[in-house]
Amino acid sequence: MKILLINGSPRADGNTAFALRELAGTLQQEGLETQIVCLGSCAVRGCVACGTCKKTGKCIFTDDPVNETAEKFKQADGLVVASPVYYASANGTLISFLDRLFHSTSFDKTMKIGASIAVCRRSGATATFDQLNKYFTISGMPVVSSQYWNNLHGREKGESALDEEGLQTMRTLGRNIAFLVKSIALGKEKIGLPRKEEIRWTHFIRK
Repeated sequence: MKILLINGSPRADGNTAFALRELAGTLQQEGLETQIVCLGSCAVRGCVACGTCKKTGKCIFTDDPVNETAEKFKQADGLVVASPVYYASANGTLISFLDRLFHSTSFDKTMKIGASIAVCRRSGATATFDQLNKYFTISGMPVVSSQYWNNLHGREKGESALDEEGLQTMRTLGRNIAFLVKSIALGKEKIGLPRKEEIRWTHFIRK
């Protein structure tokens, strides 16, 4: 079983990376394989709604890690997305990345687990946490919680190591992810995935 971890920070070795390392350590102790994708300072453009992905199954832009990550996402049992907090929201590069990753991938994400982590100096973490979880809830992905919101605090590099409650929250999240992934695997084996209906697309424009 494999969990894909996305580091949405431009700092490859900052507090966001520290949060993911704490989580990854627990996941590995629980017998899960982990892989971290670090966006760093990649120039990731936003979705332009061209519709090409509906025909080709991949994003038309190939000069950033979206398509490469899409294949890793397809093979994974779950996705964890971590972001620093900028103006009470996630890093804009990460949001552009996620918009295109989710929009361009047509594979079934049902019952792949999803979890988000927000790292901040002081506040804005819960707004970022909510923002990131929306990618999972539109995709049939169970959202994994912890003993508190999945937040870690620290501004300067290494300060998050002092947030004992936040680190415990990361470890609890890791154990909860492992439990849920293993439970879903057993459920698939015994009863299969939930039955799906044909999607009924509606809008609110009336003549």
